[in-house]
Amino acid sequence: MNIDNLRTFCHVVKEGSITKAARLGFVSQPAVTRKIHQLENSYGTVLFDREEGNLRLNEAGRLLYPYAKEILALNKAAYEGIQEQLGDKEKNLHVGASLTIGEYLLPGLIGRFNKHHPDIKFSLSVGNTPLMIEKLENDEIDIALVEGVLPIDQYNQQKFADDELILVTSNDHDWGRRAEIELNELPEEKMIWREKESGTRLIVEEALEQHHILEKIENAMELGSTQAIKSAVEADLGTSILPKLTVQKELKYKTLREIPIKGFSLTRDFWMVQKKRRFKKETQTDFEAFLMR
Repeated sequence: MNIDNLRTFCHVVKEGSITKAARLGFVSQPAVTRKIHQLENSYGTVLFDREEGNLRLNEAGRLLYPYAKEILALNKAAYEGIQEQLGDKEKNLHVGASLTIGEYLLPGLIGRFNKHHPDIKFSLSVGNTPLMIEKLENDEIDIALVEGVLPIDQYNQQKFADDELILVTSNDHDWGRRAEIELNELPEEKMIWREKESGTRLIVEEALEQHHILEKIENAMELGSTQAIKSAVEADLGTSILPKLTVQKELKYKTLREIPIKGFSLTRDFWMVQKKRRFKKETQTDFEAFLMR
């Protein structure tokens, strides 16, 4: 089995052309073509349909592709594990996190973890959940920490934390004089939302829709970041329902106020997602055990 040929095959699949794969692998186009032919000869079948200069995976190629990615990932993990054991390579862990987890939860987790494992270096990626799952699928990260369980059976998914979603207003809002408000009072104020693709927004909208409140709420604005929403609420431009994790500092220093809603509560789960593999890096196993204790 030629690992380099499998790597080239995956490059061609990912890039969709011999030219782009050659550029990605820093080799010539004939070299890429030769490696693909060698791989096809070893399996006794062509792996691509060639139409008007374009390459498209055929049935055999589609069958091989997930195996090829898994073999490359295991080869990389084996190499890194041996190098770490020999002391020739730093112990690294590649973690991806969705925005809320990456910005508000992960720094503290890594800080506590590193007190017991100071020799492990982290490489972090932060983005929305679909991007983190794509990075996990492409073996760019070892672990994804995301909001919401995925309806995909190919991953191991473990809940490692949860967070409450709360209604916040400016500190001097009239509702602040009350112990709680009724849910049907929400439409009295304009709501400030994250963008429509936001996982937090989807959770809130679904809950409000179940109580027949969503259609009555007037939208003040949509903003692309939690920080922008907090600033807008502080300026009394509207109210918002946000993860409590993201407003701890504002609640402490009383720039925002939490307003309880009678008989209404929302929580969401945070999940650790990994590929289903028999073998894991030692650093991956250590961090998993830390999160799940």
